[in-house]
Amino acid sequence: MMTDEQLRTLIADHEADRVEFTVSTKNTDKFAAAVCVFANDLPNHGQPGHLVIGVDDSGQFAGLAVTDELLRNLGGLRDDGNIQPLPSLTVEKVITSDGEVAIVTVQPSPLPPVRYKGRICVRIGPRRGYATEQDERILIERRVAHAKTFDAQPCLGSSLGDLHRSLFLIDYLQQAVAPEVIEENNRPLEQQLAGLRFFELKTATPTHAGILLFGLDVRHWLAGAYVQFLRVAGDSLAEPVTDDHVLSGDLLTNLRELTALLDAQTTRYPVHESGLREVEVETYPRVAVRELVMNAIMHRDYASTAPVRITWFDDRIEIQSPGGLYGEASPENFPRQTSYRNPVVAEALKALGYVNRYGRGVVRAQQTLQRNGNPPAEFQFDHGYVLATLRKRP
Repeated sequence: MMTDEQLRTLIADHEADRVEFTVSTKNTDKFAAAVCVFANDLPNHGQPGHLVIGVDDSGQFAGLAVTDELLRNLGGLRDDGNIQPLPSLTVEKVITSDGEVAIVTVQPSPLPPVRYKGRICVRIGPRRGYATEQDERILIERRVAHAKTFDAQPCLGSSLGDLHRSLFLIDYLQQAVAPEVIEENNRPLEQQLAGLRFFELKTATPTHAGILLFGLDVRHWLAGAYVQFLRVAGDSLAEPVTDDHVLSGDLLTNLRELTALLDAQTTRYPVHESGLREVEVETYPRVAVRELVMNAIMHRDYASTAPVRITWFDDRIEIQSPGGLYGEASPENFPRQTSYRNPVVAEALKALGYVNRYGRGVVRAQQTLQRNGNPPAEFQFDHGYVLATLRKRP
């Protein structure tokens, strides 16, 4: 918690490039751009940046009333998916004798460059704008010095030739990066991939995420990177299998095929509600199935040789994801606490529209199941896997 004295020290140092003031309470773009700036920390201060809402550029308190709604909106900057990769930030209210302020404190990201709506925001001194090619190169090189998650590590032995270039340039880049940035981009393909954590310039190899998303032969490098689907005529694996699919290859193609496959399994039918009124329900709501499957793919352990398994019985669906809960997540705080085993993959799924908002997939699935009349999804946690079970609507 920031003290009155610490706040006044920040205000006194209002020209520092780690502090930004605003009296607006509605300018989300400005707030998010400031978060992006501080997360990138281009001057390499190695210290947090502070967005102070309720103080003007001259350092005077604006008489702002800091509401719970404002604090919630500021906290939502982290999880709405527009800032990639996810920033580390805290939000607090500070009350002084001169007035109230809201403060967003942003830690420098270990995985720069950080983008807001596809653009890299940076600041040196009083200037805030978008990164030049040299700025981006500096941020990419700085990332090498930090510990990487598995998906951000280089896939040693692979090369640029192991990637399907058009998948990146046409299918992905157009959705992940702002159009004007693409239009101005004269960099080699390797640097474009590196800027999105799909290529490691130091080793001249794609990262595991790059192989996973755009690889020509994904399972040659990541043996477990596939989805196994079984449809069983009964309630146990001893019953006959009526449908069997193995979805392997690049993740972009797999997701398109998997979405169509899952939609084809679900049936809709009318049920009596009241009087002469009927409503249509689904055996399993598509949204819930989709959210839990995407959750399994996003959070799985890609170093494992096991696939994501989806088994569709007559009375339930089981979705098994290799790798247990990760980081700060535990059976006690699930799903309130989320830690990202694969932040680069999570960013890609958000950019492609398969994830709407971080940290909400399981909650949204449970809400949808309830509205459709299904029992809540059940979760079983082990050191080696997470198993989600959806029960059929009675």
